[in-house]
This record gives sequence, C-alpha cells and structure tokens, in this order.
Amino acid sequence: MVFFRSISRGISSSLCKTGYTHYRKLRFLSNIPENTVYGGPKPQNPNQRVTLMTLRQKYKKGEAITMVTGYDYPSGVHIDMAGIDICLVGDSASMVVHGHDTTLPITIDEMLVHCRAVARGAKRPLLVGDLPFGTYESSTKQAVDTAVRVLKEGGMDAIKLEGGAPSRITAAKAIVEAGIAVIGHVGLTPQAISVLGGFRPQGRNIDSAVKVVETAMALQEAGCFSVVLECVPAPVAAATTSALRIPTIGIGAGPFCSGQVLVYHDLLGMMQHPHHAKVTPKFCKQFGQVGDVINKALLEYKEEVTNGSFPGSAHSPYKIGAADMDGFLNELQKLGFNDAASAAAAAAEKI
Repeated sequence: MVFFRSISRGISSSLCKTGYTHYRKLRFLSNIPENTVYGGPKPQNPNQRVTLMTLRQKYKKGEAITMVTGYDYPSGVHIDMAGIDICLVGDSASMVVHGHDTTLPITIDEMLVHCRAVARGAKRPLLVGDLPFGTYESSTKQAVDTAVRVLKEGGMDAIKLEGGAPSRITAAKAIVEAGIAVIGHVGLTPQAISVLGGFRPQGRNIDSAVKVVETAMALQEAGCFSVVLECVPAPVAAATTSALRIPTIGIGAGPFCSGQVLVYHDLLGMMQHPHHAKVTPKFCKQFGQVGDVINKALLEYKEEVTNGSFPGSAHSPYKIGAADMDGFLNELQKLGFNDAASAAAAAAEKI
C-alpha cells in the first residue's frame, strides 16, 4: 500500500510540474478508445468490421457465411458494399489476374500488393490472405514469418493455407500459436497439382473421402477457425461439416457447408477470354454477365473513336474565352505557327 501511495504522490507531483496537457498526451498513447479498454464488451454494430466473434455467432445460429475472393481495390469496394462476411485475397490471382495456368508462379510480394489494394477498399469484411506456394512449406519459422508479413504489410486479419501434408498442419499450428488466425483448405488443393496430377476433385472414393474428413479434423485441432472444402462430393462435405466444431466454407462442395465462396470474376461472369474460360471452374454459377457488358462497351468506344463521334462537344468541357482565343491565335501567328493557328481556329468554330 505504501508503494502505491508513493506512486500516486509521484504522479500528482508530475502533473503539477508538467501540466494537464502532458497528462492528456499520456492518456492518448493507446490507439484503443478508453471506453473500449475499460467499459466492458459492447454489442456488435452491423456496420463494424466482421470479426471471428461475428463468424462464430453466425455459425452457432446456423446462418450461412458468405465469402468472395477478390484481388484489387474495386473488387474490395464492391465486396464491402454487398455486405459479404469474408473477403479472401487468393493466390488464384496468379490465374485470374496474372494469366498463369496455375497458382504456383505468384510470389509473396505480388500477393502483398493485392492484399493492400483490397484492404484499402474493403472496410467491413474479415480480410484473409492466402500464403502462396513456396512461402510456408520449408519450416514453421518460414510459415510464421510469411504469415506475419501478410498481416503487417498486407493489412489482412487472417491467413489461409492449404492443408493436407503433416508439415502443413504443423505450419498451421505454429501460425495460430503466433497469434494469427488461420483458415485451412482441404479437398482440391491447387498448390498440390504436381502430386495430384492436375486439378482433380477429391473425396470420390473411400480412402480419399476419409482423408478429407481427417485432414479437416487435423486442421481444426491445429487451431484453424474455419476450413475451406474445395471440389469434394456433397455427402463428403456434409460429413466433414457435421464432424467439425468450426465452420466449413464450400467451393464446388455442395450446399451442406456452413458457408460458400466464389471468385469475384467468376460469379460476375467476367471470363470471356479463352484463357479465362479455360480456368473458370464448372461448379461456378454466374450471377451476372459483366464480361459481355465490358466487351460491348469497349467495342462501342472503339467504333466511336474510329468514326470520330467521340469525344464530341459534350465530352470536351474545358473552354477558352473569345478574347483569350484571339490572343492565343495572334501569339501562334507571331511564332510562325500559322498552320497551328488555323487548326485552333477551326476547332473553336466546330466546338
């Protein structure tokens, strides 16, 4: 008690010497408002960012969780405005945005650019960044270091990694123990196409189906807060969802998961190029035909530029007054730019 009294006297003395202004500066060193620190839990505001607690509450209530994979600021804004729960910045950017045939080539530095862009646009969803191939398999230290970069440099709230091999389960556990939230991924794991022999559905025979359930269970035990199930039969997804105590997010896994995820470009129907058509999965439903609208707009733009109808006067808004125009023409003539003066005069008369 004597110790605390002496501290109290010291603080009071300090305040008298330095003034209340300095005390206010000390109070505001924390970036968390005082009423949040000391006021106890507050009801979740639906306009605030989605958290793990938000997802747990939805899961307990049996409410479907929505996830969309986006890669840039515009998609982040659209996902935010739609009220989607989770925005995943996926390594599928390698195929969808960069034009590769697989997810393998994309680097962590490229992924961080995508993460930062999405984070600037999506303020409400939980933000999850994929760990790209080659950035977490070597050791738990490598896995944790990469995950830390995704949060610190990419602005993400959590990471996702592809589970399956024991070393990846171990990596997931190490990342969770480092204080980082993790989503696991089982079934078709695109980073493993070298051993899978391509993009092949999983869980279509007894051994494979059991492995899906067991791997998902192992990821849960490693501390993952959710598991993505990709390209597995619906009954296998249903069994996995029933066996787990955490949400499952399906993609090509039927309707019996806790939530669903699709790629932004896929669900909008933006895949018109032959390459895009090749990498658009057949389980995807197109909720729009945005690609057709884009192509039509670009063709109309090309046509109007070619025939000279764009830009017309309505899209040439910047004017020069008559007196300034006369002075400009005189200056051009003094400089010997007679042809330029004629062109300017003709343009002014036409506009």
